[in-house]
Amino acid sequence: MQNDLDYDKEFDDWTWDIPERFNMGYDCVDKHVADGKGDKLALIWENDEGKTEQYTFNRIKELSDKFGNVLRSLGLGKGDRFLIRLPNIPQFQIAFIGGCKIGAVPIPSSCMFKPHEVEYRLVDSNSKLAISVPEYVSAIDDVRDNCPDLKNTIVVGDAEANHLSFDDLMTVASAELVLENTKAEDIAFFCYTSGTTGPPKGAVHLHQWTIGYDPNVIYWHNCREDEILAHTGDLNWIFPLGNGFLYAWRHGMTTFVYNGRFKPEKWFELIEKHKINNLASVPTCYRMFLQVENFEKRWDLSSLRHCVSAGEPLNPEVVVEWKKLTGLDILDGIGMTECMVYLSNLKGMVIKPGSCGKPQPGHVCAIVDENGKTLGSRQEGTLGIKIGDPALFKEYWNKPEKTAEVFKNGWFLTGDTLYTDEDGYYWFAGRGDDLIMTAGYRVSPFDVESSVNMHPAVLESAAVASPDEIRGVIVKSFVILNPGYEPKESLVWEIQAHCKKTIAAYEYPRVIEFVDSLPKTQSGKTMRKVLREAEIDKFKTQKNG
Repeated sequence: MQNDLDYDKEFDDWTWDIPERFNMGYDCVDKHVADGKGDKLALIWENDEGKTEQYTFNRIKELSDKFGNVLRSLGLGKGDRFLIRLPNIPQFQIAFIGGCKIGAVPIPSSCMFKPHEVEYRLVDSNSKLAISVPEYVSAIDDVRDNCPDLKNTIVVGDAEANHLSFDDLMTVASAELVLENTKAEDIAFFCYTSGTTGPPKGAVHLHQWTIGYDPNVIYWHNCREDEILAHTGDLNWIFPLGNGFLYAWRHGMTTFVYNGRFKPEKWFELIEKHKINNLASVPTCYRMFLQVENFEKRWDLSSLRHCVSAGEPLNPEVVVEWKKLTGLDILDGIGMTECMVYLSNLKGMVIKPGSCGKPQPGHVCAIVDENGKTLGSRQEGTLGIKIGDPALFKEYWNKPEKTAEVFKNGWFLTGDTLYTDEDGYYWFAGRGDDLIMTAGYRVSPFDVESSVNMHPAVLESAAVASPDEIRGVIVKSFVILNPGYEPKESLVWEIQAHCKKTIAAYEYPRVIEFVDSLPKTQSGKTMRKVLREAEIDKFKTQKNG
């Protein structure tokens, strides 16, 4: 990629312009109608049966206005929470935007959550309403009696007697909505963290959140208003919610949303069919793309101009191979529920494969210690985000003590361990509790995983500390194999030999276990903690047995 971005100038020149009054719903939809762009496509939708629908900004405005009136008719107003338990269907965006317009607070949640997980979110948020589909509403029904604030459940599709019908409510609702005059710093929505280190926490985001990610759209996604942007993930977690929906609509882009299980071949078809230009996905999906033989010759991907990745660090081999086969860079970024993507590789910047880039203009970041003191280059520490950033979450809902733990000395402490090099590029080392200390060495699980994943037999892997009688802990890799490879001892030796050639001798995995799947959060991040704790339990059982 040509180095045509004057990063220092862009960073120094950036200024924020946050109005006192601002409504996310109006900003993402209604302003385009007011500007005479209502006939432009906002959404192209397709499901796994091949059914497609298209919605203009005019149509989205009408439907979201109606849903805002539906919510008001059911007693919801400014500050009232409601749970969205919907798959990737247009009603997700309609419900979310409609809620924001009246100042109500939508809470996206995964359809994969079990009843007790749904109950936790309903009770913790004091939600007054939930919206779902027949396929997933039972989890709400099962816990309804334990949720005293929950008054109504709306179902998109065939509604039973104890549910309200989305279609019936929308039919009688007025399309004339009085917009809530929200402040930029009013609560817009919140998303629950994955809960890998305790109960999930509701990260509260404000209406100004979409403004705060303008650098994301401009520099990382390099969005163009005349393009079609697609995200391969589910709208109920924050990466697709922002990049595949809200940020894109703020800037008047057309988005493509697919409701179906991720299959790389299917997504190549979708890119070709809908002429998708701007693609966002996660490392696992890019690795799966690369496993499809001759994909670059089998599908016309000429429309594709720009690719980004986040969710977990992207191993450099994928970046190199994707560029070789498609001619496109994958711009890696790092983010989380509380602050989405702040660090990323940027269009026009020299790419260092394996690095998560630099802070986007407007976002002040640093590597700090546990007290918020900044560290020098090559010193591992916690990624800190400067407090006062308009896109940073406000607080954890009803958890002031948890909020206080992560806001220190002017920084939000992300919990991610990184370091910077001499050029100011940031490099991911792992979650703070994921780093492996073995034989006096600090081992980054990401470095191990990058090495293991380079082997042609490996689709995906996770590296953790495993207790050992002699060494205290050793590095162990859990490996998912690509199709056509059989788990056997000779393959273990082969992968280990490969790793010894690519990483330090103390880093290679002394034990490899082949598995069919890895534990993941709802946002797709590998839960190394689950693997690590299982190894500890196994060790204790063997030692005592």
